[in-house]
Amino acid sequence: MIERITAWQCIGCGRIEGAQPCVGICQDRRTDFVYASDHDEVLAQLALERARAEALAALVRQIAYTTPRKDDWERTYRALQARARQTLGTPSEGQPSKPAGEWAGDKARLAR
Repeated sequence: MIERITAWQCIGCGRIEGAQPCVGICQDRRTDFVYASDHDEVLAQLALERARAEALAALVRQIAYTTPRKDDWERTYRALQARARQTLGTPSEGQPSKPAGEWAGDKARLAR
């Protein structure tokens, strides 16, 4: 996990200073910081995308290792199609669509 520090930011110029004891050889150097709230948001998005990638990988494994029974390829194909739609969060035939950007279970997983 990333260590967090508390720092002071000037509301006028934006200068950021952390509570660190000076050892007498300090120099100011330009550096980049990210707000913790932005970092947390990106981590949450990353977790969702990892879960989605895992679900898609499972679907690809199923496709790769599934052999339909003789004369039953169409039913197998339709079942794989339905699972792919469910994994992608797109509606099946006759099913209502989800709001844009909402993938199955995203909000439920974040709430835990």
